[in-house]
Amino acid sequence: MKFSALVAIVPDDLEQEAIDAARSEGACGLTLLSGRGIGTEERKSFFGLTYEGSQSVLLAVLERRLSLRVLKALQALLTRDGSTKGVVFTSAIDHIGGIDLSQVAQFEEQIKDEL
Repeated sequence: MKFSALVAIVPDDLEQEAIDAARSEGACGLTLLSGRGIGTEERKSFFGLTYEGSQSVLLAVLERRLSLRVLKALQALLTRDGSTKGVVFTSAIDHIGGIDLSQVAQFEEQIKDEL
């Protein structure tokens, strides 16, 4: 079985929707991190206070085909109003250790259901 790491960087206000979208496509475990982004635009300030938009980073280790389904669902969420509000990507995992065997069994069941 081949695995991929999925990384999604989403605005904080879309965090729960992103979690729901990933879970609806079969992602059973996610790691959430908080982040701040530095983009090409200058930071906005208001009365001398600088606003930096906060973001959530979602990480998941998924079976390769499942990661593509989750990626597409998250991409649809991040572009649904015509503008891009985040980024999502996958990266192949060559070696892995410590993954829960029950999660591997769950991935195998999902693959069988697709065939």
